[in-house]
Amino acid sequence: MSKIKVPRQSITLDMTAMCDMAFLLLTFFMLATKFKPEESAIVDIPSSVSEIKVPESDIITISVQKNGAVFFGVDGQNTRLALIRKMNEKYDLALTDQEKTLFTLMDAYGAPVSGLRSLLNMSHEQRQQTTMPGIPADSVTNELKDWIHLARLSNPKCRIAIKGDKETDISVIQQVIETLQKQNINKFNLITTLEM
Repeated sequence: MSKIKVPRQSITLDMTAMCDMAFLLLTFFMLATKFKPEESAIVDIPSSVSEIKVPESDIITISVQKNGAVFFGVDGQNTRLALIRKMNEKYDLALTDQEKTLFTLMDAYGAPVSGLRSLLNMSHEQRQQTTMPGIPADSVTNELKDWIHLARLSNPKCRIAIKGDKETDISVIQQVIETLQKQNINKFNLITTLEM
């Protein structure tokens, strides 16, 4: 007995809705993506087994480079603006509103207060090419304590994280910790990478 062949019918799928959805998702992710800002202080952090995550916002980051240069960063433009206003008042820098706004755009700062104005008057490209010497954190001229104190006054919810290079001299990290302890800050995070 012979088999009866059923004629094949081609199935058509309308892909218009699928393409629309793909482009909507692509557009959403492109607009919602926040790029990581370039870091002023390049730090090769050590590894550890700790899995505690550093908070995403309201954080003061103290970075220590391999050569011992100390950098200070605080997130949030409003916090940075309040901080630079307080520093301007304390050190009598006479910064203009434009210079204060430029400071709010900086991710991290690492120079003595006396060099702040000249750093702010540089173009973005010049700032990136300039090697900042670091904020003085020694016992003679400890400007770091003022940055920390005034940043905490600007945003009391801020938590502190220390990000030190794995080849940094430990005495510099100790100076930073002593600066924190002199201000009764005994709770802070040490930023490390997770060991595999």
